[in-house]
Amino acid sequence: GLTGCSVRPHRPPVCLPTAGLLYNAALPYRSIPMLDTLYESTLKSLPLLARGKVRDIYGAGDDHLLIVTTDRLSAFDVVLPDPIPGKGAVLTAVSNFWFGRTAGLVPNHLSDIPLEEVVPDAGERAEIEGRAVVVRKLRALPLEAIVRGYLIGSGWKDYLASGTVCGIELPAGLQLADRLPEPLFTPSTKAEVGGHDENIDFDKTRELLGDGLAEQVRDVSLQIYTSCATYALERGIIIADTKFEFGLDDHDRLVLIDEVLTPDSSRFWPADSYRPGQSPVSFDKQYVRDYLETLDWDKTPPGPNLPAEVIANTAMKYREAQERLTRQ
Repeated sequence: GLTGCSVRPHRPPVCLPTAGLLYNAALPYRSIPMLDTLYESTLKSLPLLARGKVRDIYGAGDDHLLIVTTDRLSAFDVVLPDPIPGKGAVLTAVSNFWFGRTAGLVPNHLSDIPLEEVVPDAGERAEIEGRAVVVRKLRALPLEAIVRGYLIGSGWKDYLASGTVCGIELPAGLQLADRLPEPLFTPSTKAEVGGHDENIDFDKTRELLGDGLAEQVRDVSLQIYTSCATYALERGIIIADTKFEFGLDDHDRLVLIDEVLTPDSSRFWPADSYRPGQSPVSFDKQYVRDYLETLDWDKTPPGPNLPAEVIANTAMKYREAQERLTRQ
């Protein structure tokens, strides 16, 4: 695998303006940039290698890839039919911010090659500007490196059933959304598009990666989470959990790839309204998951359409997370 993304069948490109969306006056940010919304990129000058749930991957010479982060949204491992305006640009900006902050902990996949060099045609480049990065081609590890700092989601369900999270024993008496005594490394296998990730224990991680690499992935993941969660908390955001992905370069060095600490890959909670014992509001796609749970949908493709208000509120939540974290 090049980046851990999987090929899926082509579908017609969709490019929608953001006008006409409904906004929720209860939220602090009333508007988002008037961008075109990109469901699927259509570059002709580079070979398309794969389409993941959110990212389109193009070849950019022998040693590099162009990653385009679209506005697609997946929930319950299903890509939904409606894009979220500006989401790809937010994910790109937030990831690049964290890549910069974590460069002292682990190398990352970003290259120094400007977009103009890879996509010289200005008209073609306009479709992807602000949402595309040129990265080094690496060997992706078959693993999602999940770190949990709080007891929520499938971890909470595990705990209620067994007193453990992914086989790791926890103290009795914890509440929903409690901060864990220490962050937990709870990896999962990486599913193909349309498949479901599967939680694995650390013994299985050792089998997949070998002892030394498994321990390095665990230790680096916990270091990144701890450092960045401290930074985010100073800006009013609790990072409850997140997932990282890694690859190896030609010298078998560990490299951080894909996206880092975005509202797609993490649970972000506003610190000022956080209360253990209740499900927190969020700056991430949990808002969409909560809406989908109210529907009579069996969580298999095709995904349902989202109301305009849900789309607009989701876009604003992503944008607020970017503004709080990056001050951009």
